[in-house]
Amino acid sequence: MSQPPPPPNQPPQQPGFGPPQEPSEPQTPASPAPATPPTPPAQPPQQPPAGPDLNKAPQPQPGYGYPQAPGTPPPAAPPTPPQGPGYGYPQQPPADYGYPAQQPGPYGQPGPYGQPQQPGPYGQQPPYGYAQPTVPMQAQAGQPGGGRKVNAQVAIIVSAVVAIALIVGGGVWYANSSGKDDDKQTTAEGGDTKGGEGDGKEGGSGDGGATTGEAEEKAPAATGSKVLFQVPSPKVPKGVTTISIAGSWLTDSVYAKSGLSEITGYDRKSGTKKWTLDLPGPVCAATPHVTEDNKTAIVHKPAMPSKTDPQACTEVAVVDLAAGSKVWTKTAKSGTMPVSFNNVTIGGGTVAAGSTSGGAAWDLATGDERWAPKTSDSCYDAGYGGGAKLVAVRKCGSYDQRQLHIQNVDPKTGDVLAEYKMDEGIEYAAVVSTDPLVVAADVGDSAGDGSGISDFFSIDNKTGKLRARLSAPGDEFAARCDAIYKVENCTGVTVGNDRLYIATEEHDSGGDSYSQTNEVVAFDLATGKQTGQRADAGENYEIFPLRMDGPDVIAYKRPPYDKGGQVVSIDGESFKETILMENPSTEAVRDVESRMSPDYSEIQFGQGGLYMSSVYASDFTSREKEYSVIAFGTE
Repeated sequence: MSQPPPPPNQPPQQPGFGPPQEPSEPQTPASPAPATPPTPPAQPPQQPPAGPDLNKAPQPQPGYGYPQAPGTPPPAAPPTPPQGPGYGYPQQPPADYGYPAQQPGPYGQPGPYGQPQQPGPYGQQPPYGYAQPTVPMQAQAGQPGGGRKVNAQVAIIVSAVVAIALIVGGGVWYANSSGKDDDKQTTAEGGDTKGGEGDGKEGGSGDGGATTGEAEEKAPAATGSKVLFQVPSPKVPKGVTTISIAGSWLTDSVYAKSGLSEITGYDRKSGTKKWTLDLPGPVCAATPHVTEDNKTAIVHKPAMPSKTDPQACTEVAVVDLAAGSKVWTKTAKSGTMPVSFNNVTIGGGTVAAGSTSGGAAWDLATGDERWAPKTSDSCYDAGYGGGAKLVAVRKCGSYDQRQLHIQNVDPKTGDVLAEYKMDEGIEYAAVVSTDPLVVAADVGDSAGDGSGISDFFSIDNKTGKLRARLSAPGDEFAARCDAIYKVENCTGVTVGNDRLYIATEEHDSGGDSYSQTNEVVAFDLATGKQTGQRADAGENYEIFPLRMDGPDVIAYKRPPYDKGGQVVSIDGESFKETILMENPSTEAVRDVESRMSPDYSEIQFGQGGLYMSSVYASDFTSREKEYSVIAFGTE
């Protein structure tokens, strides 16, 4: 078993740290370790790199034609895992057209069915832990790519045998203590304590949105928080290595969280169960968006996976988070085969789901089919970004001539309202925001850190013209996007005020100490240049923007080994930081919090409550005392 990485500010015990990859990402996943003070070095360590050039202008936009490696048959044996895992919330792999997906065992070992992990394409390990899906072969020809047709059948045949990365999240112990009285600790046993808090319109990654209204989050009289509740990690079925529990949402009264085959709504302050929605199988994908009337969308499996049948992600459902009920469930077919979906979102009253094996869109209220992507010999909708608008990432061409079309689509008809064609050779793009429209991409595989981002593209969603290109080298900036399957899944970045707010990589904080720090900086989406605004994390803290709050930025500060985390509000103009929450610094609480890294956990904050949750349950978490949720609140 590989050793888990240490808590912040301790040297890693093995190469690489961060979230596991999406399906088809063979790698050796990391597992967090208890937070303990680091041993002072016997000799001064090598000085970390200096911080990023905060005045760097965007790089010139390269021309078309990034070369891609020609395809060759994969090797018979799995390749050596990459040194550092890439980014992405793990999901159950799609088992398209009845082909069961392989499931690796814990820590990168072969799967429980005696199957080796799937090697990367081209007969070698894919860069940064990314594996590229098979180019879909369309059954219907003679129709041009780029458009849509109402109720058109999607005829895509994909043979995808993929591996799934294991993540171990959650905590090991719980102390009900406040930041002001760290010595008063009580353990919390039992599996029925739950919780929740927040406003569903606030939480989640994805659409940054155009900034409107006043900031709602205010600093309390006392910023010291206490642990409100925790939820133990669920037990996975015998013979199953790992199961997705992705999906968490905030409403005015409920914190809702996915379990093995259910979604549970908890009272956001007490953790009392308010409702439980039973599902036939696990949640594969979930949109972070919640409508004004507390509706959201998920993709789930039709049954629990087993040793012989991992199940495919075929069921798209709308969930009422206020009532704890399912509004409707739909499926789609490609020819005669059910489509296995990788992602789902909500935009303009439409639920849209996509994957390499097809896509579909339904009316949010009724579940009636609205449209399906037009089929062609060379194009398919990889996925959608939602929120204020609905944006499709459409892939066209073969691997050696791949081109992505970023399309602002009419939610009701699927008609393309505006389109931006990215440079050929860019394999993946993620939608950071739909209004203003911002996408992220790793141009020419140049990020070098598995983040999936080397550049951001600010696009006019009315004309489809490029407004600006923002250079964000992977060695300088810490945002991450999983553009392979979860098209709107990005962390460490948010959008508002016609600006992009992004975390920098950790670097030497200066002086004689060997402490680390980072910042949040802003880019102007009209010019592509940095504004000069900068919010510092502080010595040995690491800051991550979570979302916008009116004109302000809500950010989480991951703490040093001997302190609790913080939530701050950053003024959108002055960049002055206001502390909204300081978590307990007791070792027991830190052990749980440190396992909820912003890179591979779901973090929601609203109305004085912070909710951190895992996105996976595994046979390891079933054996150990782990938690899938920890919630903090101020008085």
